Parts: sequence; C-alpha cells; structure tokens
Amino acid sequence: MKLFLRLACLGLGLSLWSMAAASEGTVLEKARAERDRIRALVEAGALPRNALEEAERHLEEAADEAVLDRTLYGSLALEELTESQAEEMVAAAERLLERARQRLERLRRLVEEGAVPATSLERPWEELARRRQTLDLALERARLLQELAAIAQAEAELASAEEEASPGRAGLVSRFEGRGVLPASQMEYIRRAFEREFKRPLPVSAAGATAVHRALGFDHRGRVDVALHPDQPEGRWLIGLLEQLGVPYYAFRSSVPGRSTGAHIHLGPPSTRLGTGD
Repeated sequence: MKLFLRLACLGLGLSLWSMAAASEGTVLEKARAERDRIRALVEAGALPRNALEEAERHLEEAADEAVLDRTLYGSLALEELTESQAEEMVAAAERLLERARQRLERLRRLVEEGAVPATSLERPWEELARRRQTLDLALERARLLQELAAIAQAEAELASAEEEASPGRAGLVSRFEGRGVLPASQMEYIRRAFEREFKRPLPVSAAGATAVHRALGFDHRGRVDVALHPDQPEGRWLIGLLEQLGVPYYAFRSSVPGRSTGAHIHLGPPSTRLGTGD
C-alpha cells in the first residue's frame, strides 16, 4: 500500500514538471552547437578562454538535463527503468544541484563585496530550490525501483527454490493454482471490484514484463504484482476474490535481506525463465 501511494505521489510530482521538460528536447543540441561556435571564436582570438569554459559548463548541464528528461520526466515507465539508469538519473540530479549551489555561493560573495545588488540572489535561490526538488523526485523514483526489484527478486528466489525441489520460502509464501491463467478480462474485473470496495485504485506495482524481471532472467508477461501485504485486510480481501474467481496467485509475506520489502501478491502463474529467443 505504501509503495502504491508513493507511486501516485511521484506521478503527480512528475506531471508538474513534464511541460517544462518537454520544451527542452533540443537544449542539448543547441548547447553543443553553441560550444562549437565559441570554441571557433576562442581559437580565432575573438573571445577569451574563459568563454569556452563557460560554454563547456552549459553543455554539461544540458547533458544532465537530457538524462533527467529521459529517465525522470519522460515517458519511460518505472517498470522499464533499469538500475543503471536510476543511478545515472540520481547522479545527474546531484550534479545539477551542486552546480546551482556553487553559482549561488559565487553570487553571494559578490553581493557581500557590494559588486551586485542583493536582489540578484532571488533567481539563484529559486533555482537551488528547484534542483533540490528534482533530486528528491529522482531519489524517490530510485527507491521505488529498488522496491520493485525486491519484489522481482522474491519471485526469482521462489522460482529457483521450486526448481531445486527445496522448501525454499516455505511459510513465507502461499500458493493457489486456480485455473492456471490470468485473463485480461478478469484482471479488469479485479481492478474495478477493488476500487468499488476500497474507493481507491488497485495498487499494481508491476504489470507484465519489466526491465528488472528481464535482468533476472524471468518472464513476467501475463502476470501482475500488487503492492499489498497478504495478511492485511485489503490483501486478505483480494486473496478471497482471487480464489472465488479461480485466479492463480502467490502471496509473499517475506522481505529480501539487504534490499527492501518483498511482500506482495503475484497474480497469475509463476514467472518462468526466459528462453534464449525471448
């Protein structure tokens, strides 16, 4: 439940940024062209060397903005985000925040020296606040990805334990085979029934294949993970409905050591190992 609420809040936060991010699609190309133009002028002696250094800084910032456009503000769904992309996203947000902090400090010194008016600090303060918010959004998205990875890892561990015919996570996982499939029509019925019962959307954390499942070598197509603990009221209600409908499920009560909570309800048959052709 907490995972779903955080997903919803993050989505709202990102939507507030999406219009601004969309207008920056060509910023990187423009910054690169400007850097090349200034380099030519510097080499010709028409501009000082520090003009090229400033252009290089603008290009670096544009590159970091492009990373955020792709991984934080863009259309890349959380399920398609990889751990390496999440690390790149957070690093870009951290660099942009640090540059904003450095600019503010430089300008603050000029204000103290009386070289510029105090009102010159207003926009740098606003930029610093915006960069902090961007980093918060990036960190939250990365945390959500870690939780999805924990859920996928829990399923992978169970699949490996079953392949080895070992008790594995016995006691931590409940299984119901049902009719062995999860039809799309039933999934839609489950969504509507949950929303009628609890007046909120079903907290789906992963629908179908995800980058994390693929990285682990498991096929999650036709399966859905729901961020509910099976022993809490909403989880028990969902399990009852699944059994009534004959929908197969795995109810995970466990946590993954060193990562995050893996408790969730997996709807559909167990994930299978990806073949070489997938």
